[in-house]
Amino acid sequence: MVRGRRKTLVKVAVAAALSASLCLGTVDDVEAKHYKDSKSEWLSGDFHQHTYYTDGSTTFDFVMEKNNEFGLDWWANSEHGGSRNRDGEGDSWLDTTKYSENPILGDNPEVGYMYRWQSLRDFVYPDILATRGLYPEKRIFSGLEWNVPAHEHCSVGVVSDMMGPLAISGFEYQFDKSDKDTSRTGEWTPFGVLSKQNSTHEDSVAACAWMQDQYERGLIDNAWIIFAHIERAEAYQIEHFRDFNNAAPDICFGFEGAPGHQVNSKRGFGRDRDGAYGGAFGGVGSFTAEVAGLWDALLGEGRRWFNFANSDYHKHWTAGGDDFYPGEYQKTYVNAEDSDGDGEYSLNEIADGLRSGNAYFAHGDLINALEFTAYGQTGKAVMGQEMHIKNRRWGKGPVLITIKFKSPALNNNGETPEVDHIDLIAGKITGKIDPASPDYTKATNDTAKVIATFTQDNWKVDREGYNVITYRVKDLDESMYFRLRGTNLAVNTPSETDADGNPLSDFLATDNLGLDGAAEAWADLWFYSNPIFVYVR
Repeated sequence: MVRGRRKTLVKVAVAAALSASLCLGTVDDVEAKHYKDSKSEWLSGDFHQHTYYTDGSTTFDFVMEKNNEFGLDWWANSEHGGSRNRDGEGDSWLDTTKYSENPILGDNPEVGYMYRWQSLRDFVYPDILATRGLYPEKRIFSGLEWNVPAHEHCSVGVVSDMMGPLAISGFEYQFDKSDKDTSRTGEWTPFGVLSKQNSTHEDSVAACAWMQDQYERGLIDNAWIIFAHIERAEAYQIEHFRDFNNAAPDICFGFEGAPGHQVNSKRGFGRDRDGAYGGAFGGVGSFTAEVAGLWDALLGEGRRWFNFANSDYHKHWTAGGDDFYPGEYQKTYVNAEDSDGDGEYSLNEIADGLRSGNAYFAHGDLINALEFTAYGQTGKAVMGQEMHIKNRRWGKGPVLITIKFKSPALNNNGETPEVDHIDLIAGKITGKIDPASPDYTKATNDTAKVIATFTQDNWKVDREGYNVITYRVKDLDESMYFRLRGTNLAVNTPSETDADGNPLSDFLATDNLGLDGAAEAWADLWFYSNPIFVYVR
């Protein structure tokens, strides 16, 4: 009863603040964790998960507790736009024993469905504030799974100390294709007069540009728009990602290469059985898993387009669902910099870390530490960064690649994960493609390939317990990017990998080995790094 009363008081306080002023208290009021005093730290997180507020099967509090239980440092409540008939505890908005008056605003409140612009603002955000108080060492974001006009889904996160939930609420009202409310059209806000733009691809591009504009004007502190389960139902083509990135380069900077729902037999609901256009390969979608495919095409332009993974938790597999809990199986690790030197890592600094691209994802804690660095004549670069080297008269530009990684003693399946091999993948950088070019719809990069494969014979263990690999690129005379993938599986593992170590369709494991669900996921582990860009002058 005490906890419920505290949450009610928080909701009342936030509602009062919103009606009286646009300026809310800062999140620093509820954040007390002091991390070790260092310039940066690797933090694990998950920004795509669901509760009773939308189509999840468990309470808001339960999901927050699971994020904490599985050791995540940060996470976002990020679930569908549109409208729903229940609150975060699963109770109907029309339950008079809980709500003495109908709390629903907007069109047709008597129907019992609250639009997400309201629940995000008046209910979810107070819950997030209360949860920050319960877990002061964690960083918890306000998010949304955007129903993208003319497309499918997308994870959106907003950091806004001053405006609180107002920006994400306004974004959902205007741009979510499932939000049919009209009650706020014409309303003045600090972000402009609200209008409905939620039916075409052009509207989805406008939504990205809208968020970029709020960020540039300083009306929000930070934001991301990262596209979810991208291979599903032919939701996205490469030209769409190019459009989004062109319109909002600081906001639209990546996608979920490894979808959630990893216990599902399709490892995240792939597109088709034969893998001709999609599907999951080693739990990673074809856009990422296919060397020289769609992701490599974007990187070949030099685009800062990065890769992440999340749980997309709705219902745990032990209760009949398709999912692991947040942090139980997939994690995104981001390197957050303590930019203000206060010894803490804020929401803003974590969001900056995602945008930087100094991040990687892993299945089943195959690894829990990774340092991937390129060294040249002028310095070094880590994931997401670029480095410039000279093509010298007496020899082509040399680059030294170093890879340092660790694995934990046990993962959440009670097993000791072990990396079998790591692939170093590289491709040429040829520059951004003009939207008028026929190549704007080309989703391959013919120059991308695996240039080296490393096994235990190729790495040594240093004093800190890192496995260390060094590799010299001797004759670099063209600009290139470099990225990594690694797995616990040997090459030519039946129904799992081919002779070159590439992952095979996850349907094969189900059909040929009899593995399915959680057993298949735990048997088939991968990690993927983000790229380093090396430019040759």
